[in-house]
Amino acid sequence: MNYGQPGWSGGMPPAAKIATGFVFVFGALRFNGFDLLFDPVGWVLCASGLLQLQRSVNDPFSRARSLAAAMACVSFIALIASGEPSSRSQADSPIPITQLIEIANTLGALLAVWLIAEAIIRRILPCGDTSGAALLDVLRWAVAVLGVLGTLAGYGYADLGPITAIAWFATVVALVVVLYRSAHSPYLSPTWEGPVRESAGTADEGRPPGAD
Repeated sequence: MNYGQPGWSGGMPPAAKIATGFVFVFGALRFNGFDLLFDPVGWVLCASGLLQLQRSVNDPFSRARSLAAAMACVSFIALIASGEPSSRSQADSPIPITQLIEIANTLGALLAVWLIAEAIIRRILPCGDTSGAALLDVLRWAVAVLGVLGTLAGYGYADLGPITAIAWFATVVALVVVLYRSAHSPYLSPTWEGPVRESAGTADEGRPPGAD
């Protein structure tokens, strides 16, 4: 088995776009009280990278892309409902609908991370990268579980202290680093068509005549 295609060399690789999108979505860069890393921009970057990796309308990257595109809209609505871009971390809101939008935004983001990791895992497993797939699997579980626990704590349903938020942030950073490091892998290239296997004629060499 060989990979058959070279890595991506035309602009930002798709996996790097996804990683940069996560930086916008989960990071914060404040200037005069405003967060300059707008979530909708991050989700658009994710959707763009996923579109480049998509091979059909039914593959895992297509489902992840659809959710990323939907999250661009949801996060934009959450931004408007919050009243100001810098108040994403403020869990308390006097308007119930605002809390519902924030919860949908948070849980949708966690689900999007899960589907994106799932799509990448399914892409790299047939290529024999079992260690990379296992690492992504661990990270997506950690991001999902710690994210849900952090959401519950933020709304007063659990008292977990700051360790949960720190651990969650660390797993997100690890996920972003893994995506950046694998960005130039051939199987995460827009031109990737799957592993190239040896021809049937070569595989059949040495078989006795008439053996089926």
